[in-house]
Amino acid sequence: MQYGICHLSVVPVRSIADDSGELVSQLLYGEHFKVLEARKSWSKIRVDFDRCEGWVPNNQIFQLELAEYNKIQTSLSTKYTADLISFVSTKEGALIPIVLGSSVHSTEILGHQFEGGFLVNKQDKSNLIQTALLYLNAPFLWGGRTPFGLDCSGFTQMTYKVNGYQLKRTAVEQSAQGEALSFIEESEPGDLAFFDNKEGVIDHVGIVMENNYIIHCHGKVRIDRLDHTGIFNTASSRYTHKLRVIKKIV
Repeated sequence: MQYGICHLSVVPVRSIADDSGELVSQLLYGEHFKVLEARKSWSKIRVDFDRCEGWVPNNQIFQLELAEYNKIQTSLSTKYTADLISFVSTKEGALIPIVLGSSVHSTEILGHQFEGGFLVNKQDKSNLIQTALLYLNAPFLWGGRTPFGLDCSGFTQMTYKVNGYQLKRTAVEQSAQGEALSFIEESEPGDLAFFDNKEGVIDHVGIVMENNYIIHCHGKVRIDRLDHTGIFNTASSRYTHKLRVIKKIV
């Protein structure tokens, strides 16, 4: 089995081995993975961070030796970028822009140098909202995980990742993590609120804030009111999402 790491800013992860395939997620700089199936131009991968699977172009990934992969796997510390945009420099002196939440604890494997702001290991829960606000007004993008476009679960996942915590990739998967709270009054800023559709399937997630507000990605990353019914959009004067459960992850 082969192994790899993302050596570019952002790489699309698609549902099929074709550029027309649905965007299911994105690889950010420094994220490593296993190659499940290799073809001439595409590889099916499983991302180590969240176990997400999909297809990436072979010319957009960097192959790792098993020893290098294991070194990353057994590392006791994580280092994630804390600024919206940072840079790594190559041996040739070129700069590669990288986005918030990129992994920079393995830059030496790629022969790169990083000198920007970062957070190491797990941060206090109170820092989650501060990180979430960095994504405010970022546009919705199905499968996205960057300040230039992300979906609801990509937003929650990346907010937690920057602070050293692992969430799965989709809202349904994230809803299986953590401890369920009986009442909204039990929640704290940083907890996750999940919402379902008419069929009872969880299809949305956001981050609880103080004073009955929530920050979530719906059209863009925005702040709305939250109550026992769900999310109330004051601009449209209607509920946009029906509350299913609140989970305490941290």
